[in-house]
Amino acid sequence: MNEEIENLLDREQFALASIQKRALAFLIDEMLLSFVFIAIIWNYFVQATNMEQIIDLTNSFVLEYMALKIVYQTLFVTMYGASLGKIVTKIRVIEIATMENPKLVVSFNRAVFRVISEMIMYLGFLWGILNPSRQAWHDLSAKTLVIDA
Repeated sequence: MNEEIENLLDREQFALASIQKRALAFLIDEMLLSFVFIAIIWNYFVQATNMEQIIDLTNSFVLEYMALKIVYQTLFVTMYGASLGKIVTKIRVIEIATMENPKLVVSFNRAVFRVISEMIMYLGFLWGILNPSRQAWHDLSAKTLVIDA
């Protein structure tokens, strides 16, 4: 782990969130957003008569779904330092520079790079598993850490 980050964590008496907690938070958020998005476009689903139409329908709303994910992550991380999944798993996001909840611009940057990381076969998340400070690409880009709350 980066010595500077390790010193900051020690000084503030923070501990990095475990990969297991982060994975569970991710799963909770994905399920929640999926259910919300399906509820939003439910009328379109009802009109679909076969599986091909459902697949075409979901493909036609990919950009809207990505936008929903970015808005959700940005707002919750800015306001609470955590998404609902992170709140449930008792972890939160902090800016390395301030050791506080990320500002709006930082949260937006993090949310955008999170979606990009998902689009590239989750390689950014794999990076976070292998990184000693557990920073995925979106954390590195936004200069954030995920810690135990």
